[in-house]
Amino acid sequence: MGTTKMVSLLNHSLNVTTKDGRTFVGQLLAFDGHMNLVLSDCLEYRHIRKQNNPSNSVYEEKRMLGLVILRGEFIVSLSVQGPPPMDPSMRGGLLSGPGVARPAGRGIPLGQAPVGLAGPVRGVGFSAPPPPAGFGRGAPPPGFRPV
Repeated sequence: MGTTKMVSLLNHSLNVTTKDGRTFVGQLLAFDGHMNLVLSDCLEYRHIRKQNNPSNSVYEEKRMLGLVILRGEFIVSLSVQGPPPMDPSMRGGLLSGPGVARPAGRGIPLGQAPVGLAGPVRGVGFSAPPPPAGFGRGAPPPGFRPV
């Protein structure tokens, strides 16, 4: 499948079948040149055959995986299951309410760090670094005599 075709499938709901027969259904978030896929809100469907049942009945097992990366070499088929969400802002599902967003206070004043987390204190431990050299005229080089 060409990259332009894959770009057009971004955010679509896809049905991906792998070599071992599992089917993954999720929203396509990303892909690469190796056809590795990133699916969000992914569901895995497995067809399981009972060994001890003479009628060889097959039942389907479903589980929620969430965010999944599928390796491209294991993908057998890829089909579109549904269109992308209409509006990106509607994906969140929650509407903003009244009020102002600000961090919650925890009762600790912001003035100083706790005692054990304070930085080094000047004059304790190592000596202070020497002052930087000035830009004035310095002494003449050794052995130099003014004329």
